[in-house]
Amino acid sequence: MSGARKAPADPPASPGAGPQTSAPADAHGAASQPQTYEAAAARVEEIIKRLDSGEASLNETLELVSEGKALIELCARQLAAVGDALEELRLDELVSRLESEASG
Repeated sequence: MSGARKAPADPPASPGAGPQTSAPADAHGAASQPQTYEAAAARVEEIIKRLDSGEASLNETLELVSEGKALIELCARQLAAVGDALEELRLDELVSRLESEASG
């Protein structure tokens, strides 16, 4: 039975880290990252302000840096997708012009 009591004793040690992980997820949606570029960029600004304040604990700093990195990567992917789409539009426009010049 004392073995059964040790198992519940372990979780109280991990909830110390758990609330720090769940608090940002609940307060800022870190568990499900923002879907828009604008929301992600705004969250990155919040993260930078918090890190600049110097008030974040080491664990919170690590979590914020990790979240910020993921958000920046999300923004970079979205910007790249927009760039690719714009390039496609330019190519389509060029093909249309060439076709109209060839037929005219």
